[in-house]
Amino acid sequence: MIRPQAVACGVRNVEAFAARTPTLPPATHTNSYALGGSEVLLVEPATPYEDERREWLAWARGLAAAGRKVVAIAVTHHHADHVGGARFFASELGVPVWAHAEAAPRLRDVSIARQLADGDVVRLGGPEPMAVRVLHTPGHAPDHLCFLDEAQGVLVCGDMVAGVGTILIDPREGDMAVYLGQLERLAALGARVALPAHGGPIDAPEELFRRYIAHRLGREQRVVAALEAASEGGEGGATLEGLLPVAYADTAPLLWPLARLSLEAHLIKLEREGRARRSDGGWRRAAGGGRQTAGGGG
Repeated sequence: MIRPQAVACGVRNVEAFAARTPTLPPATHTNSYALGGSEVLLVEPATPYEDERREWLAWARGLAAAGRKVVAIAVTHHHADHVGGARFFASELGVPVWAHAEAAPRLRDVSIARQLADGDVVRLGGPEPMAVRVLHTPGHAPDHLCFLDEAQGVLVCGDMVAGVGTILIDPREGDMAVYLGQLERLAALGARVALPAHGGPIDAPEELFRRYIAHRLGREQRVVAALEAASEGGEGGATLEGLLPVAYADTAPLLWPLARLSLEAHLIKLEREGRARRSDGGWRRAAGGGRQTAGGGG
């Protein structure tokens, strides 16, 4: 198999480099992006592997050799397949690392020189200047950021969606309702192309964002149906293990350990909406239920 190399993304002054990372299958690589012409912002210092780091550095240094100045490295969020090279690359290139404030306590070995906030604009100078707007998009992770080149309609979207595989909402740090609300926000941007961390460019991002929302809402209905079936079965509640084969009957059992996390994220959302309740005996459909919100389920 030919190893992925630096490629043009079909838009001006944006390039991608895919490096092998310890990510969740079916993805095997994480995309890094170079935004800007004369001045460049590198997004996703992803790989922890020595051979991949050499290739990544050659790509980054090639930008400088072409007369382009790397001004900083930006992190979309703190997950290992996105930041495995952050400290190393920053040191080798002599540039700062930028991330959201929520990333700092999760990346204690990385010095965050600038804390990026929602609405910040990173201005990259040169004959073809670029203004990159920062979007704080939590839900998958508390510190998740996206980067939007509004002039070209290009959105670097990290792990909000994927070109290969899907996105896990882990209830230990993710929030299903918040995630879906942020997908609605991204869908309304009118971006022309989305550049995910995993997989190729997405040419119809609004359609994909809304498909993700519809899929999660559909899954939520399966979870509700599983709760209803469990509630009809007696006084006791249903455990996650009991609900999983019903709510994820269409999912291969090999993937159930990950599906269990998504199931719990759905249940927590339903509980907050008054549509589910839990006790020592497990989970049940809440009496009377609540109303489904716009940011529902996956």
